[in-house]
Amino acid sequence: MIQIGKYNTLTILRETKVGLYLGEPEENKDPSKDILLPIKYIPAQFNIGDEIAVFVYLDHEERPVATTLEPYIYLNEFSLLRVNYVNQVGAFMNWGMEKDLFVPFKEQARPMEQGKRYLVYMYMDEKTNRLVGSSKTNQFLNNENITVEEGEEVDLIVSHITEVGINVIINEKHKGLLYKNEVYDDLRTGDRIVGYIKHIRPDGKIDVSTSKLGFEKIEPSAEAILDELRASRGFLRLNDNSHPEDIKTVLRMSKKTFKKAIGTLYKQKLIEIKEDGIYLIQ
Repeated sequence: MIQIGKYNTLTILRETKVGLYLGEPEENKDPSKDILLPIKYIPAQFNIGDEIAVFVYLDHEERPVATTLEPYIYLNEFSLLRVNYVNQVGAFMNWGMEKDLFVPFKEQARPMEQGKRYLVYMYMDEKTNRLVGSSKTNQFLNNENITVEEGEEVDLIVSHITEVGINVIINEKHKGLLYKNEVYDDLRTGDRIVGYIKHIRPDGKIDVSTSKLGFEKIEPSAEAILDELRASRGFLRLNDNSHPEDIKTVLRMSKKTFKKAIGTLYKQKLIEIKEDGIYLIQ
């Protein structure tokens, strides 16, 4: 079955003046259900009966059409898109296709402005059978049936940033929170990063981290300290008494992680810890 808003592998059925007609070859198939690949997207070489991967969406007349252009967003997924223009019915966003993605006013978390970028979810509107965008992203996330486990590596999308922390979308399914004091990179809405499930609360709220948890977390941090020591001729003016901000500035890690890491390195007799800092043992 051909899916609107996604890539489909279809068969080239016939060639016409306007392009190639694609479909799923079946006996007694209705030709009116075939999908047009306009002439400007036809590959340089092809044969009738060949299979071709195309993205299928709806044209200006709401008819299914195929393209070899790559979209910025797929059906039932999130992406940061720019508003091309706004009119009396809503906003129209650039998603890499010839026809803009429509976001009605009722689906805007806040009024959209031309030229600005917003995180949106693309879905099929059951009433109009059209692909539509929404910046009210929480309605498409579910924390009742959680599909992740503590410690699991996950894909994160930055949703929005508050005073408490950074709200993220987990595996495009769940809501999560990154605490600001555990983040050492400048993150912006729409950024995609790798994270780890830190804690799943009884009420379904999920805390996430950008670092591996437990013992696994120490190893990369210890290696980062060794790399910095080698780059600094075997000495860092940091120790257990250093201010957390100094540690964060030099090593981009928390003081807690730093202390665990140098403890590991000290036990392995890779460093010496003195009053003025830590030394690499040659």
